[in-house]
Amino acid sequence: MTDEPSPERLRGRRRPVGLGKRAWLTTKVVRRLLRFLAWSRFVRVTVVNRDVVPARGPVLVASNHISMLDAVFLWGALRRRAMAVAMAELWTWPVVGWLVRRLGHVPVVRRDPQSGQQALEHAEWILRHGGVMLIYPEGRCVPPGRSEPYKPGVAKLALATGVPIIPVATTGTDNVLPLRTRHGDRPAFDRSRPVTIRFGTPIDPADFDSPEKLLDHLRTHIEYLRAESP
Repeated sequence: MTDEPSPERLRGRRRPVGLGKRAWLTTKVVRRLLRFLAWSRFVRVTVVNRDVVPARGPVLVASNHISMLDAVFLWGALRRRAMAVAMAELWTWPVVGWLVRRLGHVPVVRRDPQSGQQALEHAEWILRHGGVMLIYPEGRCVPPGRSEPYKPGVAKLALATGVPIIPVATTGTDNVLPLRTRHGDRPAFDRSRPVTIRFGTPIDPADFDSPEKLLDHLRTHIEYLRAESP
């Protein structure tokens, strides 16, 4: 990572908001609501292999991105507090803006290199404090059948910190809440469609000598997990 802050300087900063008591309480309340919705079958959600996420220590979680609902389902599927790198527009939305601030998520302005670098530094700060970071390497929602190059940020973070990456395949969210370009005659929100969140084996960045090789492996693993999902 270019111009990255030193681990010593990052450790000297205050504790990330997302690891504080207010975020902990908010996480508990929101997750209980999400789990009630899953339990009541309001939305049919299946979570596979969640136990690969360690109970303690820094972790990067990387998933494909097919719907605006992806982060809600993935964040709700975890058993730990977690912060996500997300589009900066969310911080201006009513209610959602308050929630992402309260939970300590990380804003990034798309197609802005400086904002991207700041988001990576913020994410590294969270990892240095033992947190969980959610990242969508594609950088935006990508409809099924299309392809988007992975951004190198997740690989650079893993190599700079030694933190493992847990690959995740998210399927079905694009049927619950399709992208606008794919609505057609379909309902804008269809809660009857099933969603699957499938966690894969953690990837150790020490096994790779370049971000490119790590990204290639990550993409292959996520695609394999997607193929395994119904």
